[in-house]
Amino acid sequence: MIAECMSTIGSISEASDDSWYDAWTATAKINRVRGNLAIRDGNIATAQSNWLRAINYHRTATQPLLPEDERWQASVRSMRACASDFLRHHSPVGEIVSIPWICDYPLQGYFLRSNSPHRAPTVICMGEPGRAKEDGLSRFVRQGVERGLSLLLVDLLGDTAGFRLGEIIARPDLETAVSSVMDYLSERDDVDEQRIGVLSDACSSSFVARAVASDGRFAAAACDGGIWDIHETQFLAARRFANQPPSLPLEVSRIARGIRCPLLITLGELGWLKVNRVAEIVHGLSADARRDITLRYFTASETAAWQGHADNPTLANEYIFDWLASKLRVGKRASKSRKC
Repeated sequence: MIAECMSTIGSISEASDDSWYDAWTATAKINRVRGNLAIRDGNIATAQSNWLRAINYHRTATQPLLPEDERWQASVRSMRACASDFLRHHSPVGEIVSIPWICDYPLQGYFLRSNSPHRAPTVICMGEPGRAKEDGLSRFVRQGVERGLSLLLVDLLGDTAGFRLGEIIARPDLETAVSSVMDYLSERDDVDEQRIGVLSDACSSSFVARAVASDGRFAAAACDGGIWDIHETQFLAARRFANQPPSLPLEVSRIARGIRCPLLITLGELGWLKVNRVAEIVHGLSADARRDITLRYFTASETAAWQGHADNPTLANEYIFDWLASKLRVGKRASKSRKC
């Protein structure tokens, strides 16, 4: 894969604005064809690996583009075609689901059921604004399914190819999307509605945390916990009162106050937020004995230390899914009452 990436990079011409998109798209198509040939010969694992690489290359092709660009939308459609192939040959077979949200903008999700014969604990993997759920097929599926968790991968691109994304992410009520996903899962016969957790992919905003704070049905959450909300509030206040910056109480965040289920916050030493400030905020919130808050800090020496753990997402995801499996009591039958 490294050699394939280097070969693609070598074919990109600085003289052409289209060269980046064309080069990565060509490599993606090669992998898609290779996957199709593998499935024709009955080699499912090889086919799935190639389809996942094709998704990654199509996503890379979109990096310099905006959602309004037809090439961006074409790449999203190609990613979804590869994802459909992957889901169809997954065991158990994955589902492409449509989830009602706002009247003319349903969400699209991928549901992958665990092998449990019972109603299973389930994790919502929610894409941050602009991130595609297809990325989660390579990052989250093995982590979740191997631990006995069902997964629902969702993003904010909708049933279409995301051309309305700019309009959607400007909405002040993005968190209602997460509650709509919870509504959908709660009605499924194969999901244990008492053991539904949520994972925010990348933790670069607080919209998932806002949903958890306003919806008491979640059994566990791995997200920013409202830290971005606190950080932005304090930053703006410091600019407004430059001569005498106010000492804002930790309880300034309605989000942080409202989250009552077990909460995991992960961050890296080289990320955008200052680790010592986050630790101070978490310590203040943890003073309430009723809160179950875990802060996992990844150092530069162990990797997973960049923003969103981009330098080693596998290391971070192993920790996150171990934590989720523990909090959702994988391997145990659901209790009749909820503990958070």
